[in-house]
Amino acid sequence: MRQGHGSPGDGRVDSLAGMDYALATERLVLRPATAGDHAVLLAHWTLPDVRRFLFDGALLSAAEVAETIEDSVRDFAAGGYGIWLIHEHGRAELAGTAGLRPLDDIGLEIFYSLAPGSWGRGYATEAARAVLEHALGPLGLPEILAEVDEGNAASVAVVTRLGMSPFAVVPGVLGPMTRYRVTAAG
Repeated sequence: MRQGHGSPGDGRVDSLAGMDYALATERLVLRPATAGDHAVLLAHWTLPDVRRFLFDGALLSAAEVAETIEDSVRDFAAGGYGIWLIHEHGRAELAGTAGLRPLDDIGLEIFYSLAPGSWGRGYATEAARAVLEHALGPLGLPEILAEVDEGNAASVAVVTRLGMSPFAVVPGVLGPMTRYRVTAAG
């Protein structure tokens, strides 16, 4: 993984408020969400297969998407994390999203969503690994959490590949949810 190296005001997509948080992997580019991404995120997050586990099936409003983007921009400015848009290298269409968000009051959880056309290619693991390495490396966070619905076998596979271990089961809207963690020490 490498981080981009834009400078403030140079017009590159990897610059955000003078800070550089774009991430790149072998096949993917992840860049922080901005207000200009509202329409594409609204379209992505309202797909039934995308919102099924990410938002417990709830349909987000345009205002909720705008608020989520505003929160992400604020979180990047304050803490170096938020929502990244995932694109395949050289392709304009959205492959998905990945990011970090507060989980109750116990820490930050990693999350991800893929467009149905991007499923089955390992993109969720690749993007989540880039976010995880950013969090535990440059951001210096001691641990990252994940919360996965019992019926979400694909996400269980992703967090397992990321080296996360289960530590609790909590009730969720769709049924039991398992909480996972990984620490900077391994």
